Amino acid sequence: MSDMAERLALHEFTENAYLNYSMYVIMDRALPFIGDGLKPVQRRIVYAMSELGLNASAKFKKSARTVGDVLGKYHPHGDSACYEAMVLMAQPFSYRYPLVDGQGNWGAPDDPKSFAAMRYTESRLSKYAELLLSELGQGTADWVPNFDGTMQEPKMLPARLPNILLNGTTGIAVGMATDIPPHNLREVAKAAITLIEQPKTTLDQLLDIVQGPDYPTEAEIITPRAEIRKI
Repeated sequence: MSDMAERLALHEFTENAYLNYSMYVIMDRALPFIGDGLKPVQRRIVYAMSELGLNASAKFKKSARTVGDVLGKYHPHGDSACYEAMVLMAQPFSYRYPLVDGQGNWGAPDDPKSFAAMRYTESRLSKYAELLLSELGQGTADWVPNFDGTMQEPKMLPARLPNILLNGTTGIAVGMATDIPPHNLREVAKAAITLIEQPKTTLDQLLDIVQGPDYPTEAEIITPRAEIRKI
């Protein structure tokens, strides 16, 4: 055997490899960052669209163009998974406040997976996405190299409100999972202002402002206040 080879017991190699995989899935794939409430692929889609000039007042552009930019510059993974993440952010029945404004067939509430292929649909950022991007150029975000070191991407987007509470999120990683329901924008904004002005505000006082989740399908919340308090 070559002197350059490293010998490891099988159990030691397996433990190290699985730990590395677990940390990668947790940190870079399946769970959102608390600062902007986005998973890496979602953040890269929003940022790539902003770099393409696809703001809320821009002309719609083919979704395949956006997906190509995301994969080529920031997210070297499968195109179908990237497009599905983009579709989810465009569906008003999946996202309380969609980040993507879509044109074409983006699925239906009774069949969310019935969306058209990326070569047919067109998209641009929604007005709500400005909540995450408006202060990006003001030194408010840390920047890191992309996967091949040829350009920089934001480590997080400087959300002006806690998007993780507004849109909620669901994700299953390795040994970890998250499931946060969406909430009403006005209620969360009022609660944030209250906490800034009155840092000692109690949980029960906040519950008077944010009374429970606010789902995009306008579902009626029948869960008792005591159960919502645990969330």
